[in-house]
Amino acid sequence: MTGARFDLPEVDAFTRPYWDAAAEGRLLLRRCGACGRAHHYPREFCPRCWSEDVTWEPASGRATLYTWSVVHRNDLPPFGSRTPYVAAVVDLAEGPRMMTEVVGCGAESLRVG
Repeated sequence: MTGARFDLPEVDAFTRPYWDAAAEGRLLLRRCGACGRAHHYPREFCPRCWSEDVTWEPASGRATLYTWSVVHRNDLPPFGSRTPYVAAVVDLAEGPRMMTEVVGCGAESLRVG
């Protein structure tokens, strides 16, 4: 297939709200109405209590840095042209832990916690 994009996810009816929000620079999480806990990545059920009573909610944008690494080499498109970059794992204020990229802050300024 010519022109196939392997760096973009397939969007379906369930994930469309997530990807639409991401295109606007917003992160959506799923929150369970039964146990009250938030989770990420988006699923149609709660991974803790298995309830299907889950809804979308916007993340606050607050997180605590758990760990990070400066990536100097990555041969996979489109990352090779972006090196060096800071790949990180953060604990969101809402509870889930997720991977992200640190932008607007030099690696020398980062501290766990």
